[in-house]
Amino acid sequence: MDLPEKDAAVVIAVSGGADSVALFLALNELVKAERLLIDLIVAHFNHGLREEAKGDADWVKNLVEKFKIEFVSGEGDILSQSKETKDNLEQAARHARYDFLCDVALKNKASIIVTAHTMDDQAETVLLRLIRGSGADGLGGIEPISVLEIQDSRFKIQNSKRIRNPQSAIRNPLLVRPLLSWARRDDTESFCRKHGIDFRLDAMNESVRFARVRVRKELLPMMKSYNGRIVETLARTAEILREDSAELDSQAMKLLTEASDDKSESRAAPLCVKVLLQASVSLRRRALRLWIEEGKGNLRRLEMAHILQVESLLKGEQGGRIVILPGGCKIERRKGFINFILQKS
Repeated sequence: MDLPEKDAAVVIAVSGGADSVALFLALNELVKAERLLIDLIVAHFNHGLREEAKGDADWVKNLVEKFKIEFVSGEGDILSQSKETKDNLEQAARHARYDFLCDVALKNKASIIVTAHTMDDQAETVLLRLIRGSGADGLGGIEPISVLEIQDSRFKIQNSKRIRNPQSAIRNPLLVRPLLSWARRDDTESFCRKHGIDFRLDAMNESVRFARVRVRKELLPMMKSYNGRIVETLARTAEILREDSAELDSQAMKLLTEASDDKSESRAAPLCVKVLLQASVSLRRRALRLWIEEGKGNLRRLEMAHILQVESLLKGEQGGRIVILPGGCKIERRKGFINFILQKS
């Protein structure tokens, strides 16, 4: 996907850590050299989880002001939010952070949000998802380019290949991670030191009570004893799986088009049972998953067992059968079609 190199506002998330500081310094250099004709906006979010977090925000602000770059900050109460949403701290922090970045992008008409995820982040993500039992889609890890699809003032990170023309809608900024496929944490720290710029250290990144930190501190070092380039290997495997998934998604989308009721104007059009039954099992299940995601707006709490329940509606001739999915939405079999029924709030 081509990214704009001029006449664009770009929001860059800077926490104060080495990764995001290095990315900020690099992008600023490219702007100053007129290699990129863009307007940078630095965004910092305080999750309210550490006493020293206010100091991080002040530090980033002082750094950015030295370079005369626009700075925007925000803060949240992640502990309260996690209790309200039943998310763990990492999930709640992520949602609050991206809500903030979306808001900054919209207010500044920015078409791109840039984050400093590295190859190390990718390796950790792949292992965490493997441990949790993810399929091929999950093991594809973090997407280098995604779309922050905004619905009802909330965001959804969407695979960029499922959006026809994401650049055309300013309300759907691209989420870009330029360091993901090649940079290591050691690289970003060295880059900061080379430029004589310090960076902040987050004590939570050292706490083994978080699963990601245990993977970083315990599991990856052990795996490195078997493969000295395990981080690069995991990142490469993720890339291969993403390419495979993209092709399968393309085929599944074609199946959904063939099975859709063209007369319907609903978000997830009714699907013809006969057309679905003609497809292979794996392609049919992938298509159903994409269809449910389109109808619900997300796949939260959806498991393979739910996909199999929906697939069971295709068997036999009996109509009127219903499957209830997490979140209260329903799938109903009627007159040779399965219909998506979204619960009204």
